[in-house]
Formats: sequence, C-alpha cells, structure tokens
Amino acid sequence: MDKIFLSQLSVECIVGIWDWERRVKQTVIIDVELAADIRKAAATDHIDDTIDYKRVAKRLLSFVGESQFQLVETLTEAIAKVIVTEFGVSWVKVRLNKRGAIRGARDVGIEIERRAEDYVGVAVTQQTQP
Repeated sequence: MDKIFLSQLSVECIVGIWDWERRVKQTVIIDVELAADIRKAAATDHIDDTIDYKRVAKRLLSFVGESQFQLVETLTEAIAKVIVTEFGVSWVKVRLNKRGAIRGARDVGIEIERRAEDYVGVAVTQQTQP
C-alpha cells in the first residue's frame, strides 16, 4: 500500500472540557497518513491522478480551526471521517497531539486508524479540483 503523509500540521482551535478551554484557542498538531495508489500519478506526472495533499491540508486547517469539540477523541474521529468521506481514501491514520495538555508531559493525544467501511452510510464525496 502506498501512503501519502502530512506531518505536524499545526492548527489553533477550541477543544477541551474546562471553561477556560472553551474561551481560548489551543494548538493541536495533526499527522495523517492516507492510503493511495500513486502508480498512475507517477506515470502521468499529473496532480489530478493523485490525492492533492495541499487540498487535504487546507481542508483540515479550515475544519479543525472552526471546530469546537470537547474531546480530542471526537475531533480525531471527525478528522478521519472528513478525509475518508471527502477525499475517497480507503484507509487513514490520524494522530492528534494536544501538546502541553498535561503538566509534566510534553505530548498527549490520540492516534486512530479508520477504513472506508467504518463510514458506511455516510455520503462519500470525492472533492473536485477548483
């Protein structure tokens, strides 16, 4: 399986259960890996034959930046769902880091893997090029 990855995408968002967390944006760091068969793109050398990771990054910046989840678990699941359903990938791994959330620990977060079949019944829309 070929993978396209995006590492350490930094986004400010509202996430948390405490009152102060609902008022102050915090930085989350996102890493994603997407299953992708890149053979056609490698042969044609054309962006339309692969997953445009710039479009994925822009979508995540927008989605996460506007989100207001209480739990990082919910935010991480929502990110996976966006990637699978909007970009038509068969598998995704999402790692979300809420750096500094626990005193004495540099990192705390969630890592999940999801497949397209996890979202059966959810409308799958392949985004088109602008």
